[in-house]
Amino acid sequence: MSYTQKVDQFNRLANQLMIIFGIIMCVFGTIGNILNICIFTIWSRSRKKSNKSNQTNNSPLYLLASSIANLFIITYPLLTRIMFDGYQYRVTKKNVFILCKLRYYILYTFDLISLTCICLAIFDRYLISSRNVRLRELSTTKKQTIIIILFIISLIGLHSIPIAIYFDVSNTGQCVIFSIIYSYYYLYIFQISLHGIIPIIFLSIFGILTFKQLKIITQHYPYQHLNSDKQLSRMLLLMSLAIILSSIPNCIEQIYDTIIADNNHEHSSRFFLYHVISSILFYTNPVTSFYIFYISTPNFRLQVRNLCQ
Repeated sequence: MSYTQKVDQFNRLANQLMIIFGIIMCVFGTIGNILNICIFTIWSRSRKKSNKSNQTNNSPLYLLASSIANLFIITYPLLTRIMFDGYQYRVTKKNVFILCKLRYYILYTFDLISLTCICLAIFDRYLISSRNVRLRELSTTKKQTIIIILFIISLIGLHSIPIAIYFDVSNTGQCVIFSIIYSYYYLYIFQISLHGIIPIIFLSIFGILTFKQLKIITQHYPYQHLNSDKQLSRMLLLMSLAIILSSIPNCIEQIYDTIIADNNHEHSSRFFLYHVISSILFYTNPVTSFYIFYISTPNFRLQVRNLCQ
């Protein structure tokens, strides 16, 4: 096989992977997050206040906000990613705002909102499951949780505004950041820290701590807590795994593309294939959240069946 044929083979494979997996992820991700929104809306409204009102109200609210953010990610950034990497669509000066500035603003704003809400949901579960009374009292009320979510949306929305300012179209029709200073901020703060290292570490620490606390509760109250403990433990572990899988490859790509990548054409075609694979993995978290909940939580499955009847 000649040099040119190898390059074309890598490019065709990358295009086909993006089209096939991208379309499948769009369909299943949209359906899943719409069901998530319906279920978490019901849970956040229908559960009446009691002595454990924090425990029943906070997590559905956080997960509702996360699911809404995931739906935005799937219906716009993922669809345009299929256009770029699957059909080789190029951005022009005429559509640079829609396909470049607005796209990346929506992608990183809503992805960060989704990750933050998941982290807060797990942190709230950690507080609720603690045997320390002071820690349990730190869990917020439903009204306070809504205020926190609105504050997070506003803060992240403002923080992401420079993305819409600095992203522009290159001569090759690619969305790039021309500011060297902001490109490093974008790489190390947005990509590596906020979308990679911080959520991975946070979920790992509080996932393990919550798992240990639930295990202790199960030993003391086996009949009262056993079923909910198992459901929550599976959900935490699977969610953490999905986030790790979706974050690490993309972080590696961003570091490589910024610091190491060269202009060798064959090397670029192989890197493009890796880019497509890491992009697919990046979107697994917003796409698969419904299916993680469905697999790990019997109560969620029951609610889905009731909703579909």
